[in-house]
Amino acid sequence: MGTHLPLIPGYDIAGVVEKVGAKITNLKAGDAVYGYPTFGGGWAEFVTVKEWEVAAKPKSLNFAEAAVVPMGALTAWQALVDVAQLHAGQTILVHGGSGGVGSFAVQIAKARGAKVIATASTANQDLLRQLGADVTVDYTKTKFEDVAKDVDAVLDPVGKETLARSYSVVKKGGIVMSLVAQPDPAEIKKRGIRGAGIFVHPDAEDLAEIAHLIDAGKIKPVVTQVLPLSEAIAAQRQAATHHTRGKVVLRIAEEPKD
Repeated sequence: MGTHLPLIPGYDIAGVVEKVGAKITNLKAGDAVYGYPTFGGGWAEFVTVKEWEVAAKPKSLNFAEAAVVPMGALTAWQALVDVAQLHAGQTILVHGGSGGVGSFAVQIAKARGAKVIATASTANQDLLRQLGADVTVDYTKTKFEDVAKDVDAVLDPVGKETLARSYSVVKKGGIVMSLVAQPDPAEIKKRGIRGAGIFVHPDAEDLAEIAHLIDAGKIKPVVTQVLPLSEAIAAQRQAATHHTRGKVVLRIAEEPKD
């Protein structure tokens, strides 16, 4: 979409509505909401959003916890529910199951009755089990192809070699979804499977569904660390390692009261 300077970074947000436009009907000043603005700008005291970019904050979460949910959970939701149409009895392989998207994908898949095989490093095997993964794979010790066979879907946030090796574990008619690349058309055709590049978009209705699952105890966000805005550079550097458990949160202001 291009970058325009000056740039305010940040996407996921949670906070309190300060003021609404004249045509807004679903929200009012004082409402606790979460979501993400399409073009970012979340690392600020105030941010302008469209009505369809946010929804009521899950009641069971505080604002720091709610702030880690929107983009990761929406990405997983739109991939598994909208694109793959994952349902009970199916099996999905989730790469990076301890990450910002993967941790939600594992839980959403379980909530839909699917069997989940998830990969992560040695240090995150316990987290995968806590999230509900049926089978965990330590990718530093075991090839996922030796464990995952004839799965209905693969969710890949890694790309490159991981994506290239994923085609072989999908059953005919299944689907490979990547967050970072378009699946190889030649591999897709040769194996009789489907492929999709996943591009997340804000959606208030999806956020409301996710909030319902959170308040029902079926999805829990993973918060690694909560840092003040003055530590934004450190937070960004941690995120750039691509080895963060769940998400790092920037606290812009003191926790508002519901």
